Amino acid sequence: MPRIPQARELIYVTRGSAGRVLSLGRLQQLGWNLRRAPDSRSVLRILQRDARQPHAALLDLREGFSHHDLAEFGAALSANNVGWVAGIEASQLDQEPVRRLIRDYCYDYVTLPCPEAVLNTIIGHAHGMATLACEHGETTSEAGFDGMIGESAAMRVLCRTLRKAALTEAPVFIAGETGTGKELAANAVHRHSRRHAHPFVAINCGAIPHSLVQSELFGYERGAFTGAQQRKLGRIEMANGGTLFLDEIGDLPLESQASLLRFLQQGCIERLGGHEQIPIDVRIISATHHDLEAAVVDGRFRADLFHRLCVLRLQQPPLRDRGVDIDRLAEQALQRYSQESQRTLKGFSPCARHALHSHPWPGNVRELINRVRQAVVMAEGRLITAADLHIDSAGFTPPPTLDEIRDAATKDAIERALQRNRGRLIDAARELAVSRVTLYRLMQRHGLRTGDDTGAPDTFSAA
Repeated sequence: MPRIPQARELIYVTRGSAGRVLSLGRLQQLGWNLRRAPDSRSVLRILQRDARQPHAALLDLREGFSHHDLAEFGAALSANNVGWVAGIEASQLDQEPVRRLIRDYCYDYVTLPCPEAVLNTIIGHAHGMATLACEHGETTSEAGFDGMIGESAAMRVLCRTLRKAALTEAPVFIAGETGTGKELAANAVHRHSRRHAHPFVAINCGAIPHSLVQSELFGYERGAFTGAQQRKLGRIEMANGGTLFLDEIGDLPLESQASLLRFLQQGCIERLGGHEQIPIDVRIISATHHDLEAAVVDGRFRADLFHRLCVLRLQQPPLRDRGVDIDRLAEQALQRYSQESQRTLKGFSPCARHALHSHPWPGNVRELINRVRQAVVMAEGRLITAADLHIDSAGFTPPPTLDEIRDAATKDAIERALQRNRGRLIDAARELAVSRVTLYRLMQRHGLRTGDDTGAPDTFSAA
C-alpha cells in the first residue's frame, strides 16, 4: 500500500480584513494542517504545545500589525521548531522594520497574493528547515544558557532568543519583574557577541540622584562645576567598543532621556563643560520592571527613545511561571550556601517544597536565593522546612501514597459499578471482571455495606 504522508503543520498569522485573508484551501488539500493565529501569544501557545513538532509559519504583514506588534513577535520568531515566511506587498520592502524582520528571522518572503503552488513550495522549504532543527535536538539545547538555569518552556524560549540577539548589533530591551535576572541576561548577550572582548558597563538609572545622571552617563571636564577637579569619563565613554547596560531605564529623568536620544541618533557625546564631539561605538541593552508603554502614554518616557531602545524585546518570565525551575534553583542555592556555611543538609521537606511552589515570589529568583540562604543558617534539622524559609505552609497536606490512590480508585470503581447495576452484586461483579466473593470482600475492605449481611450479598447500600 502507498504510504500516506503525515500532515504538516502550518500557522497562518494574520489580522487582515475579511477580504484580504488568504483562504489557503488548496494548501490544506496538499497536506497542510492549517492553524490561524492573530498575535504572538497565540503562536507561542501553538509552538509550546507541540515543542518537538516542526512548523511552517506564514506571517501576513499586509495590514494589521504595528511596529510595536512586530516587536512582540521576538520569542515566536526565534523558536527553532518553526520556519517563518513573510507575506508582504511589494511596497513594504521600503520599510526598514519589515526588511529587518525578514533578514533576521525569515527563511524567505513572498509578495501576496501569489499562486498557491508557489506558496506551497516556499513554506515547504521553511518546514524542512524547521524539521532539520527538530531532528538534531536544537529545540532543547538552550536550557541553562550561559549560567542561566531553566528547563521550563518560558526559559527555553528566552535562552533561544538571547542566543539570536547576541549575533546582532541591534539594541535590546529586557522587560521583567524585579529579581528575574535581567542583568544576567544582558551579560549573557554581551559575552556571546562580537564585543565580548570589550567592556560591559552597567549603570542603574534608578540608583543615581537625578542631578548626577548627566555626569555619570556623559562624564565632565575639569572645572565644569564646583568640585570638578579633573576630567572624568562617563559610563557611555567607558563602554566604548563594548556594551552599555542601562538598568531600570524607566527611572531615567526626562532631560537625560533627551541627551541619551541625541547620542543614539548621532553616535557622539559631549562631556559636561566641554565642546568636543566624541564618537562612541557602543551597543545599548536596557531593562526595567516598569511598564514602559504605559510610561510613554503617561508622558513619563519619550516615545522616540522607546522605539530606539526596543528594537529587540525580550521578556524575563516571573519565577511563579517557571514550574520545575523553582526546584532546580532552590537545590543549587542550597548546595552553594551549605558549602559556604559548612553545614550538612539533606534537602527540602515536603512542606517546604509545597511552599516553594505555592508562594507568589514577588521578588522572584533574588527572593528565592535569599530565603534559601537564610534557611541554611537557621534550620534546626537536616531538612529545610517551610518555617525555615519563612513561608506560610498553611493548608499543606502530605501527598497521598500509592496504596491510598489505588484504594480510592478501587472504591470509586465499585461504587459506580453498583450504581449502574442498581446494587445487584452479580451484575456489578461481572462488569468489573471479578467473582461475587471477591467483590464482596473488596466492599467490606473499603467500608461499603450490602443490604444483607447474612452471607448472601445481593444488594448494596452506602456505608
